[in-house]
Amino acid sequence: MKGIILAGGFGNRLKPLTEITNKHLLPVYNKPMIFYPLETLLSAGIKEVLVVIGPEYAGGFYSLLGNGSRFGCNITYKCQEDALGIAHALNLASDFVGRDTMAVILGDNIYEENLASEISSFKNGAKIFLRETEDARRFGVAEIDKRNNRVISIEEKPAVPKSNYAVTGLYLYDNQVFDYISQLRPSDRGELEITDVNNKYIQTGQLAAALLKGDWTDAGTFESLHHANNVARNKHFKGDEVLREPRKIRQEHVRNVDREDVKN
Repeated sequence: MKGIILAGGFGNRLKPLTEITNKHLLPVYNKPMIFYPLETLLSAGIKEVLVVIGPEYAGGFYSLLGNGSRFGCNITYKCQEDALGIAHALNLASDFVGRDTMAVILGDNIYEENLASEISSFKNGAKIFLRETEDARRFGVAEIDKRNNRVISIEEKPAVPKSNYAVTGLYLYDNQVFDYISQLRPSDRGELEITDVNNKYIQTGQLAAALLKGDWTDAGTFESLHHANNVARNKHFKGDEVLREPRKIRQEHVRNVDREDVKN
C-alpha cells in the first residue's frame, strides 16, 4: 500500500497565518501540522509516501521532511500547480501508486485514535471514515441507511445536511480510483470533487465506511485549528505518537549518522 498526503491549497481561511507559509507547516501543539497525517500512515506500516504540495512553499516541505529517511520511510513530492480539488490532487499520484492500493489523507486532518488496523487490512474498493459533528455543512456529508449501516450517498457541503456524519479526510482506495477520476467533470466550484469519486464507488457497491470513536478534526479554520491543538495534546499525553518532537528526531538522526561514520 502507498501513502499520499495532500498538502496543497492556499489556506485562505487561515490568513494572515498563511501569508508567509503553507497551512500544513503551521505548528499544532508540539509539531508541524503535516507530522500528524504522516504519523497516521507510518503507524499502518506504510513506507512509501507521496506528498502533493503547491508551488509556493515547496522548499519548506523539503527542509522539514526531506526524503523521509529519518522517519523510516521514503518521501517523494508532486506539485499541484493549481488548487483544482482533492480528486485533481490525487490524480497526480497515479504513476506513484501504480497497481497498488493507497491510503490518502488530507494534510490538515488529525485523528485521536490509531487507525493502523483499518488501513493495513484494506484490500479493494474504497473505504471512508465518518465522524459525527455539529458542523457537518463544512464537509461531505454521508446519508446512511441505518437498517444495515450502509452509506446511501454523500453530498458535498450541503446547506441542509441529511445527517451529522461528516466524511473525514482519510480515504482508502484501490487503483480503480484513477479511472473514476478520469470520468469527473468540474463542480460548480470549478473543482474535481472527491465526493463525486466516493459516490461512484457507492454506485458500484464498493464503498465501505467506518464510524470513528475517537476525536477528529481538520485544521482549516481558526476554530478547528484551536481544536486540533487539543486533540494533538491529548495524543501526546496518552503517549500515542509515532513521531516525536522535530528536534529529538533530528538529534537521533545525527547520532545514527555519526555511528555509521564510526563503523566505516
